[in-house]
Amino acid sequence: MKKSLIWTLTAVMALTFGTLLYFQIMYLEKMVKMREGQFSENVMRSIHSTVGILERYETLHYLEEDVKLFNNDADDSGIFDQEFSISEKNTTPAEDKTRNIKSDNGQISPYLSYPSPTQDVSARFRNMRETIRSQYQYQQGLLNEIVLTILREAPTRPPKERADSALVRSILKNELELNGVTLPFTFGVASDENSFIYTTANFVNPEETDAYSSTLFPNTGSDYKLYVEFPTRDSYIFSSVRFIIPTLAFSIILLVIFLYTVILIFHQKRLSEMKTDFINNMTHEFKTPISTISLAAQMLDDESVRKSPAMLKHLATVIADESKRLRFQVEKVLQMSVYDDAGGSALKFTEVNINSIIANVVNTHKIKAEKDGGSIELHLDAVNAEVVLDEMHFTNVIFNLLDNAIKYMKSDTPPHLIVTTKDLTNSQVEIRIRDNGIGIKKEDLKRIFDKFYRVSTGNLHNVKGFGLGLAYVKKMVTIFKGTINVESEIGKWSEFIIRLPLARAD
Repeated sequence: MKKSLIWTLTAVMALTFGTLLYFQIMYLEKMVKMREGQFSENVMRSIHSTVGILERYETLHYLEEDVKLFNNDADDSGIFDQEFSISEKNTTPAEDKTRNIKSDNGQISPYLSYPSPTQDVSARFRNMRETIRSQYQYQQGLLNEIVLTILREAPTRPPKERADSALVRSILKNELELNGVTLPFTFGVASDENSFIYTTANFVNPEETDAYSSTLFPNTGSDYKLYVEFPTRDSYIFSSVRFIIPTLAFSIILLVIFLYTVILIFHQKRLSEMKTDFINNMTHEFKTPISTISLAAQMLDDESVRKSPAMLKHLATVIADESKRLRFQVEKVLQMSVYDDAGGSALKFTEVNINSIIANVVNTHKIKAEKDGGSIELHLDAVNAEVVLDEMHFTNVIFNLLDNAIKYMKSDTPPHLIVTTKDLTNSQVEIRIRDNGIGIKKEDLKRIFDKFYRVSTGNLHNVKGFGLGLAYVKKMVTIFKGTINVESEIGKWSEFIIRLPLARAD
């Protein structure tokens, strides 16, 4: 599959998932706002009903006070001791009925008059109308007096009497339930300075929460406010829309799986490309020694060659060298698979001095560097250099790093390598191998230790190899419980840094 097609499919799927998630999140947000609006509307309706009921309770209080006062005044004036009697012979049943008209509270109204038996029907009707009008004016006067009393005396009543906490709780709970709100609530009553007169348990300052509020007794000019809070409101609203959460979660899971699949596709494609490059390099590396051996074998068929001892010796040397070279390449291919499977179980760990091992490997490579007019500086400054590791494989690690440093040199610059060891801490020793070669690009630094990976010069075959050397180095350093890093500046230098734990840490 072409990379462009993969990128196109990835972009389309990413856009699809992104749009789906966007709409789901927007829907969830709108659902939450709708639930919040419905909840707030029900709560405010309940609070306003509570405020109205409290006002009616206060009106009832003053009505009861005025009734008591009227009863006391009536008793004092002897109204109920008066007898309004009319001779039975001078009255009719209709007149008796008119005579017995009483006020709403069961008491005889002082404004009632009794028509004489000699009055005609129209006179009786006028008298009754006047009686009812007088009674209405009296009752209206009472009501006006009560209203004036409420306006005059209500603001001076203690707020705890006007809005008793038990009464407020009972009314508010009942109104909330009528509007479908059954959540636990707390409330408080505050003055205009926002200093609370009383609060229920667990009530929080409304400035810190989304409390609902309304003015108490607004028709009497009161500045008292009722604040109501719902501690579990957010969880209640969330629970009402939680059915959307699984769909959102499944969408996210699908998106993660899709992204992981795309990453795997690109990873597999990169591995495929590296393996293809590896096969091309391996073919080239094997082709040369095989061709040389084949040519030497053909020359041995020539009788003139067989008669020359010098030529036979030369051909034998060539066959031996090329066979050794071929065997070395095969071993390099097998190294990684062997140690991937073995996990280091076949290694022979001993306590060695890394200074001496590095010195021996450097002496071997000095000849290669001096052959191209270069040199290798060696600074073994580490005092504590005793490390537990496999000597043979550690030698291969240093060998690979020095071999790469010489391979990847600039064509117009003699190689100059600097190898140093130093005490890093009481528990670690550090090894640095620095060159003045072509450097490594930033994008290659992240992948340079990957198996089969080679920098761009690998396809040109100007540097031989399979892309296994640094992968092998990384693997072995990790088995030795150490770390390896690389720093580089393109076109100028590269430096590999190895840190290993000491055998006897202080």
